[in-house]
Amino acid sequence: MGNDGSERAISAAEELGLSYGVTRHGPVRSLEEAAAARGIDPRQLVKTMVVRVSDGDFRFVLVPGGREISWPKLRRLLGVSRLSMPPADVALEVTGYERGTITPLGSSTAWPVVADELVSGTISIGGGAHGVGLTVDAEALLDALGATVADVTE
Repeated sequence: MGNDGSERAISAAEELGLSYGVTRHGPVRSLEEAAAARGIDPRQLVKTMVVRVSDGDFRFVLVPGGREISWPKLRRLLGVSRLSMPPADVALEVTGYERGTITPLGSSTAWPVVADELVSGTISIGGGAHGVGLTVDAEALLDALGATVADVTE
């Protein structure tokens, strides 16, 4: 495992009692390359975005491959008029992970999780380090994280 952030993510998966597989791969330049490197369909690759709700209040948003956050839908769900993506240094500070490696697993703060309703079946989520993915059952992950599941992408 190594001290690259993946150790925290893997330990968190174990603590939550999740069955998982670890995939390590080199640099990728697209969703399709990342999915191929992890041996999955692109829609099974789930990105974790950290979103700022207000000062000191953030959410993890799980977005399936090929989709993007629908800001109006997410604002409506959270009951706010404004959301933003924090700068890279703030994302690192509030999660313990740098952009491109962010995962709710092992985050330095257990922010609430919102998952798009299309996150289902076997998925690969970031493993806390570049080129590391954890393959898990979406329903088990969402249940373990206490995620709110809703239509939040387009």
